[in-house]
Amino acid sequence: MKSLSKDRLWAIAVLTPSIILIGIFVYYFIGRTIYVSLTDWGNDPAQALALNPIIRWVGLQNYSELFSGFLQGRFRQELVNTLFFTVFFIVGCLGVGLGLALILDRNPKGEGLWRTIFLFPMSLSFIVTGTIWRWMLQPQGGVNQAPTLFGGQPSTFAWLSSNDSVLKFDWNNLPLITAAVVGAVLIVVAVRAAREGQRTRTLVAAACAALLILWAVFIGPRVKLLAAPELHGFNFAMIGIIIAAVWQMSGYTMALYLAGLRGIPEELREAAKVDGARDAQMYRFVIFPLLSPITLSAMIILGHISLKIFDLVYAMAGPDNIAASVPALNMYLTSFRQNQFALGAAIGTILLILVAFVIVPYLANQFKTEEGHS
Repeated sequence: MKSLSKDRLWAIAVLTPSIILIGIFVYYFIGRTIYVSLTDWGNDPAQALALNPIIRWVGLQNYSELFSGFLQGRFRQELVNTLFFTVFFIVGCLGVGLGLALILDRNPKGEGLWRTIFLFPMSLSFIVTGTIWRWMLQPQGGVNQAPTLFGGQPSTFAWLSSNDSVLKFDWNNLPLITAAVVGAVLIVVAVRAAREGQRTRTLVAAACAALLILWAVFIGPRVKLLAAPELHGFNFAMIGIIIAAVWQMSGYTMALYLAGLRGIPEELREAAKVDGARDAQMYRFVIFPLLSPITLSAMIILGHISLKIFDLVYAMAGPDNIAASVPALNMYLTSFRQNQFALGAAIGTILLILVAFVIVPYLANQFKTEEGHS
């Protein structure tokens, strides 16, 4: 009993400094950032850097300004850029990484060398990657000159400086789009819960989906965030940044998938062949389902990276290229160039909420899984 008590005291003594430091440098500063985002610190240039600035509580005014203010169209385009970047970045990394892993899983000649080559980009920082790809994507050189090697004309694609865009939508329709997406997710959750026999979860998800549908039909069309239409879409300037990001991180997903493939027992493959499964069927019904936990983990990590991306965009497109900007870059400019600390803190809080939407459900599921196994 004394030994158990002594071990507990030692554990508390060892963990307490870390808990204190995390509490101060993580959670205190998160709370401080949220508090600052609810004030007007920096709205008055004379008070921004004053020794004792006069700071007033303004509530959600900064958030309202970001989503519906006339001067914050850049931030809204950056949110759209982040959405498209996240989708294409995750899909690209998973697709390329899985393809490379499947090739290496067949034990080609020089496998170690190929694995090193595929993993090498991951060892570079995003600043180095951004600098390399910025040189390669110069409109007057680099990739645009590649057709001349085969006797063709050089390409004229503007890459990082392009202002063309597709998949445009009116920002005023954002509430309706959000309601539709969330409603679809809730319907899927309700269907899965019904199949698993979870009656309460099915009813709650179905009720929430029904409320969203009713809101979208009767109230949503009347909600206008802006006085006039404001179109946003996928800017072609993001294509080069997506290619560079996929080039750097696909080796990481390759390593994850390769580890998963090597961890699948050979007996399962042999059993599938004995049952008459062709290669395509074996991958579809045996191997890919076993890789789904790895896919989920990779999506969480890549989503976390994409939402906070800053250095790659800064190195490739610069701080003033609105077509290729992201919220983290805007947060830096707003806070440390314009000294609008409250507005910058609001952008940072929005990024925190976006990351939490990705991380928290995953962590909750992991804890629930661990409790189930224990």
